[in-house]
Amino acid sequence: MTGIKDVAREVEMSTATVSRALRDLPGVSEETRTRVMETAHRLGYVPSPGAAALASGKTRTVAVVVPWVTRWFFAAVVEGAEEVLRERGYDLLLYNLGGDEAARHRVFETSLLTKRVDAVLVLSLKPSPDELARLEKLGRPVTVVGADVPGWATVRIDDDEAARIATRHLLGLGHRRIAYIGGAVDGVLDFTAPAARLNGFHAALAEAGLRPEDALEADGSFTVAGGMRAAEELLSRPDRPTAIFAASDEMAFGVLRAARVLGLQVPEDVSLIGIDDHEMAAIFDLTTVAQPVREQGRVAAQQVLAALSAQHWAPQQVVLPTRLVVRRTTAAPPVSAGRT
Repeated sequence: MTGIKDVAREVEMSTATVSRALRDLPGVSEETRTRVMETAHRLGYVPSPGAAALASGKTRTVAVVVPWVTRWFFAAVVEGAEEVLRERGYDLLLYNLGGDEAARHRVFETSLLTKRVDAVLVLSLKPSPDELARLEKLGRPVTVVGADVPGWATVRIDDDEAARIATRHLLGLGHRRIAYIGGAVDGVLDFTAPAARLNGFHAALAEAGLRPEDALEADGSFTVAGGMRAAEELLSRPDRPTAIFAASDEMAFGVLRAARVLGLQVPEDVSLIGIDDHEMAAIFDLTTVAQPVREQGRVAAQQVLAALSAQHWAPQQVVLPTRLVVRRTTAAPPVSAGRT
């Protein structure tokens, strides 16, 4: 296996000079750097990541803490972050919690991240005060995606406003009996989106002079299967809603399946709107509130890279815009419901 001494022997330079050239450090001319790089490539020299980290104090690795790596939103955010990191020569180290509280404890409350990464991205989790204190002790840049954490770098959408946009669209079409399918607002992973979207739904109803009904709110667990289960229950009621607001497109896909099973048509019998603009939303002609998912990952990665390269860096709280995308799953309430 080719080592740095082999490269130094080939170019007739000291190993120190070759090392500086390969690590892109100052004190080496561009001509020398080019010659060393070309020779290293020709000989097939691959630097040891561990040795490079010891020499520079940098691992060129960014940790990403993900609640569920298999779910579309998280996978899309990771993809956006990885694109930016790869362009800058950084690797991504994935910590998939899989919804497990013990896994969260292992990542945040042990020394798992110490000396392994240069920065940390946390997806859709709002770290507790103890977890924030441990992250601060790392002395590394941290950006949180999908949650509002005052004083820390964050990238998110306004989930409350996104829910208001969706609900107002249904209200504007004439719907007054609107069901909501969301997720648990309390849990070991402390997601902020479910509570914020439910609050936005309630606020939009209040603006229209309506009160929320517990019987018209269901937990869909932010999954297709959960959305289907919740919709089957809601749509089987004798006084079923004329519209459903699903707080994610994946749950909305489950609603479409449930409507078909029950012999109902969308939007003729029930209107449906989601949030995300999932890559499958257009195929299902789903009306939705689009959010820039991959862009959140890209902006988060840019945040930590900026922190790594700047001597003086102030964390920013970035709120990206959402927009209503009207397709074919929403319409005025059916005449049988007493609407025009």
